Amino acid sequence: MVFGTRAHAGASGGIYPGCVASKRQIFVGDVPVGGGAPVVVQTMCKTETANVEATMDQIRKVADAGSDLVRVAVPRDKDVEALKTIVRDSPIPVIADIHFNHTLALKAIDAGAHCIRLNPGNIGGREKVAEVAERANAAKVPMRIGVNSGSLHKHLHALERENPVEALVTAAAEFVEMMESLDFTNFKVSIKSTNVPNTIAANRLLAEKVPYPIHLGITEAGTKWSGSLKSAVGLGTLLADGVGDTIRISLSTFHAEEEVKVAWEILKALGLRERGPVLIACPTCGRLQFDMDTVVTEIEQRLEAYEEPIEVAVLGCAVNGIGEASHADFGITGAKNEGLIFAGGKPLRKVPQEELVDELFAEIDKSLHRGSVEVEAEKAAEGAEWLRKIEEENAGDLTPERIAAMEKAAAEEEGRDVTAEPFLKPVKAGRVELDEEASPTAGRRFTRA
Repeated sequence: MVFGTRAHAGASGGIYPGCVASKRQIFVGDVPVGGGAPVVVQTMCKTETANVEATMDQIRKVADAGSDLVRVAVPRDKDVEALKTIVRDSPIPVIADIHFNHTLALKAIDAGAHCIRLNPGNIGGREKVAEVAERANAAKVPMRIGVNSGSLHKHLHALERENPVEALVTAAAEFVEMMESLDFTNFKVSIKSTNVPNTIAANRLLAEKVPYPIHLGITEAGTKWSGSLKSAVGLGTLLADGVGDTIRISLSTFHAEEEVKVAWEILKALGLRERGPVLIACPTCGRLQFDMDTVVTEIEQRLEAYEEPIEVAVLGCAVNGIGEASHADFGITGAKNEGLIFAGGKPLRKVPQEELVDELFAEIDKSLHRGSVEVEAEKAAEGAEWLRKIEEENAGDLTPERIAAMEKAAAEEEGRDVTAEPFLKPVKAGRVELDEEASPTAGRRFTRA
């Protein structure tokens, strides 16, 4: 058994046919962005950059959480001074965030910043942008240029009131043309808005117009709860379309690592990148016979210590049994007083309910160390028999397995070839299982995202 072999889209394109990644590629430090590279995760420090100790502490935390890049605010000269040390000591490339003062951008380049975030619309005009572009070209430092819905140039305000999406795209296109006219093409582009539909529409249009890497984000998205949802909807939609080469989740929290965790869950949910386990958990219902909330929370916390891209399922009752998560590498399903540990859709053993979590992780650890799952035939048979009895007790419920069996029986009665049915495929002992790749309800499993 090979763990963590989830099907996913390639790094160079979207999930749906016809999606194409940005053609151009830039390097921020040693991290490739665009041109078919994996989608890059970044965040921004919440600390005062001049406070080197606090900033470095947060950078290490976000790097440990999986951030590929980190951005720091540089509004003052003392932040530039701190930047020298931060760039030297940071485990990941550092982006200097500059607004209003182009001289700070020049100094940040000299301080060794791996990238400059610049809004050409608020930096003081073409001549000042040209100075920064010339210095960046000489140092081979890329830039991120872009617009936010709250900082459009005055000449676009009327258009913004009439058509905010067109105004955003026009502003970005003007900045791209400016940079190209300055012989600077080492950049990525961003269009950000607090409005999710506008962000989606604007970035789709931008992707059709420019070949440069695109940075995605929902600006000022909100709290960890609402901001995560907005970002998942907006960024997830675009990424599924094949639009976007790097992402940042903007949350109202002092813990930047939380932004990184959300970003990774979005990428994992779309199958664009893998990092650590995926937890699958049923939503619970009236059949629940154990404290699943506590169990799921404990499992989620303990899984944070694992780097392997395994899928772990937690099912609240044995009625849906293994079938709802037969694709999972490991899992548990519970009933009153007892539960079942399974792997790869096969029962391993039943255990007392209070031991489910510890026994699950004991099995995960043994299997990962061994490189495969070891099945003890007697215990597996005992577990399968326990599951069969539970299913008999709930014979009136339409579980996925029971629905599949009914479809198979109907097909046989009509003289149709069961193996040719689009939603069924034969397995051992004459049973059938749902085929997620063919089913119109593919992906309906419950994955935390």
